[in-house]
Amino acid sequence: MLLGVFLTLFALMSVLERKILGRMQNRYGPNRVGPFGLFQPIADGIKMLIKEDVVPARADKIVHFLAPIVIAAAAILALGVIPYGRNMTPFVIDGGILFFFAVGSTTELAVFMAGWGSNNKFSMLGAMRAIAQMISYELPLIITVLPVVMVVGSLNPDKIVAAQKYYYFGFAPHWFVLTPWGFTAFLLFFVSGLVESNRTPFDVPEGESEIVAGHMTEYSGFKYATFFLAEYLGMFAVSGLAVTLFLGGWHAPFPFLAFIPSYVWFFVKLSILLFVFIWVRGTLPRIRVDQMMNFAWKFMLPMAFTCVVSAAVWHYAGHRLTGWLWSLAVIVAVYFMLSLFLDSRKKFAPRTYRFAE
Repeated sequence: MLLGVFLTLFALMSVLERKILGRMQNRYGPNRVGPFGLFQPIADGIKMLIKEDVVPARADKIVHFLAPIVIAAAAILALGVIPYGRNMTPFVIDGGILFFFAVGSTTELAVFMAGWGSNNKFSMLGAMRAIAQMISYELPLIITVLPVVMVVGSLNPDKIVAAQKYYYFGFAPHWFVLTPWGFTAFLLFFVSGLVESNRTPFDVPEGESEIVAGHMTEYSGFKYATFFLAEYLGMFAVSGLAVTLFLGGWHAPFPFLAFIPSYVWFFVKLSILLFVFIWVRGTLPRIRVDQMMNFAWKFMLPMAFTCVVSAAVWHYAGHRLTGWLWSLAVIVAVYFMLSLFLDSRKKFAPRTYRFAE
């Protein structure tokens, strides 16, 4: 059932993304197949099924075949530990967060298998770039989860959601995103999720203008569609984990709205994050690979560790206003220090023009 829900969401997302991007760019999206173009996913699926599966003659056929299966399986397993509503967690595991990242880290292996198994220099180069960026951003992705785990004292996603069920003054939600460390960690987690999902502006491995289609260069037909499916399932998984960790999970934003089914609130929050994914794609250009790696190691990683320290200050101050202010002060101080030391504006010498006489 879970797989059916997310396959349906994948089909809807594939057409809605193109419709929303079209609206943002002042053009029509899909509008030919079915009413309002809503049958476009069916047409795409049929096209992928009937396309010829071309495998390079010198490719490692077993590795080439297994790569899309491994990457899709990892994304599906990661979806299994997320609480979608009250008593609606498919696999209740005490170390659910640990399981999520353990399974998600196999994505790098699958990408390497795709690049190596294709026996193509462009595929291999694209795979290496993908693995470099995924490992670089997996560190801040995991470290930004540590403050939540530290404050709650559990790796169980259900207990993390339960810790956010309270309301300040009877109406304000007790979500971690409303704390200084939680808001900063949420932003860092979301940016890292963009990279892990291979989404714009961090879709460097698939930069069509630079490197064909990255590790998927030698894939066609349904195997290519499986990579495409895994990318979206990974996006759903990262967004679902963000909702669980920082946005109160399936809890309503206000107590008087608690009569609405819990799973509705989860999917409303998930839909908002998915819309932001699309919004970012339609707004920002692709960045250079050196800019992306500098951003990961010189800014994201120090700020992720700062969130851990800030959460400790907030926690040991008793969750009071003083702790909130001290927590904010720690984050602001480190942010301004990084902004001073990492000034990227190059000091160019005055330009002189020389003309041939």
